[in-house]
Amino acid sequence: MIITNTDFVAGKEIKEILGVARGNTIQAKNIGKDIKAGFRHIAGGEIKEYTQMLAEAREIALKRMEEKAEKMGADAVINIRFMTAAIMSGAAEILAYGTAVKLK
Repeated sequence: MIITNTDFVAGKEIKEILGVARGNTIQAKNIGKDIKAGFRHIAGGEIKEYTQMLAEAREIALKRMEEKAEKMGADAVINIRFMTAAIMSGAAEILAYGTAVKLK
């Protein structure tokens, strides 16, 4: 499966647009990591616990998007994007989406 943030695949022609493929996840850290993150918020600097959480969430959302595209019969997902939203304190949703296509 080709995954790209461009609206084309170099050297390939798009035969058919299948629709939007998306994958999402909502992640939250445990109370211990939330407490550590709270102290970092007060002291300043990178909140590594949340950086790691969001990196993991992006990978999960991307994988789910790819699985959806495969079920649609796609060869590639073009023009992919990520979106995030705070759901509650310490929890965030990550959405990965793009256009599932068949290539010639």
